[in-house]
Amino acid sequence: MPHELPKSYEPGAIETRWAEYWIKEKLFSVPTPPEGETRPVFTLLLPPPNVTGRLHMGHMLNQTQMDIIVRWHRMRGFITLWLPGTDHAGIATQMMVERQLAKEGKKRRDLGREKFIERVWEWKKLYGGAILDQMKRLGASVDWDREYFTMDENLSRAVREVFVRLYEEGLIYRGKYIVNWCPRCETAISDLEVKHEEVVGKLWEIRYPVVGTNQFITVATTRPETMLGDTAIAVNAKDERYTHLQGKKVLLPLMNREIPIITDELAQPEFGTGAVKVTPAHDPNDFQAGKRHNLPQIDVMDEHAHMNQNAGPFAGLDRYEARKRVLADLQEQGFLVGEKDHTLALGKCDRCGTVVEPRLSEQWFIKIKPLADRAIKAVESGEITIVPDNYRQIYLNWMNNIYDWCISRQLWWGHRIPAWTCDSCKEVIVAREAPAKCTKCGSAKLEQVSDVLDTWFSSGLLPFTTLGWPEKTRDQAVFYPTTLLITAYEILFFWVARMIMFGCHFMEAHKQDPALKKASGWEEKKDDSVPFRQVYIHALVRDADRQKMSKTKGNVIDPLEIIERFGTDATRFTLAAMAAPGTDIAFSESRTDGYRAFANKIWNAARFMFMNVDRVEPGLRPGTGSESASFHLETLEDRWILSRFNRVTAEVNDALTTYRFHEAANRIYDFFWGEFCDWYLELIKPRLNFEDGANRTQARIACGNLVNLFDGALRLLHPVMPFITEEIWQALYEGNPPLKSIALAGYPQPDERRFDLSAETEMAILQDLIVNVRNVRAEFKVEPKVKVPLEVFAPDPAIRVMIEQNRGAVERLANVEKIAFVEGSLDKRAGARSTARFDVHVLYERKIDVAAECERLKKDLEKFDKEFANNQRQLSNEQFLAKAPEKVVEGLRKRAQELTVLIDKTKSKMKELGCK
Repeated sequence: MPHELPKSYEPGAIETRWAEYWIKEKLFSVPTPPEGETRPVFTLLLPPPNVTGRLHMGHMLNQTQMDIIVRWHRMRGFITLWLPGTDHAGIATQMMVERQLAKEGKKRRDLGREKFIERVWEWKKLYGGAILDQMKRLGASVDWDREYFTMDENLSRAVREVFVRLYEEGLIYRGKYIVNWCPRCETAISDLEVKHEEVVGKLWEIRYPVVGTNQFITVATTRPETMLGDTAIAVNAKDERYTHLQGKKVLLPLMNREIPIITDELAQPEFGTGAVKVTPAHDPNDFQAGKRHNLPQIDVMDEHAHMNQNAGPFAGLDRYEARKRVLADLQEQGFLVGEKDHTLALGKCDRCGTVVEPRLSEQWFIKIKPLADRAIKAVESGEITIVPDNYRQIYLNWMNNIYDWCISRQLWWGHRIPAWTCDSCKEVIVAREAPAKCTKCGSAKLEQVSDVLDTWFSSGLLPFTTLGWPEKTRDQAVFYPTTLLITAYEILFFWVARMIMFGCHFMEAHKQDPALKKASGWEEKKDDSVPFRQVYIHALVRDADRQKMSKTKGNVIDPLEIIERFGTDATRFTLAAMAAPGTDIAFSESRTDGYRAFANKIWNAARFMFMNVDRVEPGLRPGTGSESASFHLETLEDRWILSRFNRVTAEVNDALTTYRFHEAANRIYDFFWGEFCDWYLELIKPRLNFEDGANRTQARIACGNLVNLFDGALRLLHPVMPFITEEIWQALYEGNPPLKSIALAGYPQPDERRFDLSAETEMAILQDLIVNVRNVRAEFKVEPKVKVPLEVFAPDPAIRVMIEQNRGAVERLANVEKIAFVEGSLDKRAGARSTARFDVHVLYERKIDVAAECERLKKDLEKFDKEFANNQRQLSNEQFLAKAPEKVVEGLRKRAQELTVLIDKTKSKMKELGCK
């Protein structure tokens, strides 16, 4: 039956169909391999998008790169697991539901905790799967049968187990410390969740009267409202200006409270007045100074950043209203010395944008150094590599200066901390399950701590908890450590570092459990406690002007709109082709439109192939074995295209090995569009037309080569453009392929025996000849229908023979009437072109535009000179010569000789024309 492919390429029509087919057929589901399985394993964890999320360009880039790598490994025979899921996103989800309640005129406290959490689960059921539905539409080849949600019961149990173990090991503690407090979210947030914004604020100078004297000490502050909680003034012991005041007291303005003058390194003589106010409950540095001097901790704000009863007459005021009143009263009472502009980094909540307040609060912390030390070693020793390499040092710098991690959040949605307080004796009990009575006094009056864990706590466990931990499972034996993590720089510390810390800590102990081998068939593997072997940090997607996308700038690009206009394949190809490691992507719709045209080119090439196959040999399918084994080398173009296919295959595989997505995509593009469509298809057209038996045989061979090559090229392209390749590949087998999907077919591997340098060189000369003739025709404005005669001078007899053998291709593709070979250079004739291997003269009567010809020659000379200078720079670099492969160096030397000839010929012609 004839091959069926619609006349026009409509991506929307085919993409939805294949996305649904892949899921329905469970093509990417990975059952747990039995013991004795010898195939290599590739495991990748999808960075779980927030359950509140919608697909943005960062997701699109991340998922495109992951899908390319996953499909590439699967096609190379790896047991390939790409594990999907979503994160419960504590603050974000709670805010979303609170907004919904606000529209109903309600607050979460009106519902109570239990009812509110029920409401969140309802919201999640209705809206929480949106981003995964979008992923399915995009064809992400994840194992949907293993999809998880971080609040699933099995994962929640693992979270409790980790918390209890860390507590039992003395690595989790509870205490009052200064934390970053968001008054809007009403919770503590980590340093990483605070975004600093440089703003011009004010610096106010306030004088404090020294008790028993007529002297004052002047201090400066950017937050005058916090002075209501001052408990000391600090000066430096070495500051002679204040030696006589050490040990005395000052009267705190507005509060009329005496506070001591202490000596502490907090005060630096060279900064400001050399004296600083100490507010232990509202500044992290002051908090530490307060501990050193046993100062009181006076908290003057509540959780909403309103002044509390400790603020005296200012109680009940919002912090900014209190600031105005404090400044007015200081001015009125003569304590305000002055104010000036001051640039400061204002900390804001990354989630809601509210200015963060440093606040004394009782929280739960992880003593992080023991975990961080092992995580540092994992990267320093090479157990984990980070690509690009510059992120390795960024990671190490942060880890070496890490602070204890505040893991508690004052939210209702999330993993509730497994700790209970006894109402009778105030004992805190940490347990895996709710205790029946107090372990200290036996009371049954226990109340669970209301705080939940930081979202990153549970997501940091995912590499092993999603594989069944704390149980001993076969999945852990096979899929842990995961192979690779592809993620964004912005979560290197939020998530990546914490996965490394948790993975090394818990899986190191886990693998030493003697019950593990028996239960799971675990085989000891080197460095198998790390959560992954490699981390690839992808770049940012910016707008076409390289500006960071933001709603404020109005330059946010919606990937779903781009996909609707250009198709998923074209969008994926754009991101891949621009994704050089370490370089941000300036996303361009014009590039995407170009890759939409690329998909159309492939589609039309397939239709051309099917039209000829159905005419020449109906029912023809790709042969068995490799592309090379099924290919008949009848002509120069056959030898050339097979050599180029194998070289490109080697380059693409090599590029993907080191995440050079741009190189892989561009090599495929150049091969498929340039070499295959523009040259090979044109070159074989005469062979596809037959009139007798001998010609029919050649047509069959040409069709067989075409089908086998197209099959290989589709598989080469598939990881980047999965939809169009699936559609054409299925049509290639007339809807009855040997496998359910091209995604399960083998990825092309290079056959070095098919590398044919001679064929590539000869074809390059032939292409050069045809292109030069086409250029002359264009410059002379020769009508397309007019055939022109050529004169060719080729000093090398082998080149002359090769051109003679391929005379028909030159005449047809350059629209040439006849070719005459001459003795002697043609470079001085009008309408001639010179190369290192031949001169060609287009015989066409038209007066030459000397100025235009001189301008063209001048540009050619500049190009040749520049290339020659670069060439010589490399050849004179001893370090380069020592490291470069021999064939690269030889190629440079050969090119230097060619450039010398081209430069001489161009100068000679310019002299002949009298060019200046």
